[in-house]
Amino acid sequence: MEIRALHTGEQPPTGLLLLADPSPKLVEDYVARGQCFVAEADQQVVGVYVLLPTRPETAELVNIAVNEEFQGQGIGKQLVNHAIQEAKRLRFKTLEIGTGNSSICQLALYQKCGFRITGIDRDFFIRHYSEEIYENGMQVVDMIRLSQDL
Repeated sequence: MEIRALHTGEQPPTGLLLLADPSPKLVEDYVARGQCFVAEADQQVVGVYVLLPTRPETAELVNIAVNEEFQGQGIGKQLVNHAIQEAKRLRFKTLEIGTGNSSICQLALYQKCGFRITGIDRDFFIRHYSEEIYENGMQVVDMIRLSQDL
């Protein structure tokens, strides 16, 4: 598997990005402002992430998605670790990430990759999404914020 930045003029894998974030408007916005990376296996895009500069010396990993057929194979962890290395290469000092309060597997993954919980953005998904989102039998209401010093 190879992880690479999108080539100039190459369209991001929107369908894959929408697996992690159901808002086409938000996805379009942060893809335009950030840098999109794809994971390819056998000439097929199997994963994606977007790295977004947010403040001086800080970037946010705003979307990580793995094709459902390829989940459970460690691709998500490889994407997160690639994002950490890319953020270091770009000389960011802090990398942030946010996920839903019900994103149990994602919370575990991010902490295994060295992120620590720094806060909760209460009602984030109610304020920013017009439709209710459910995951693991729970409504996604709050965003759990995590960060890592690089």
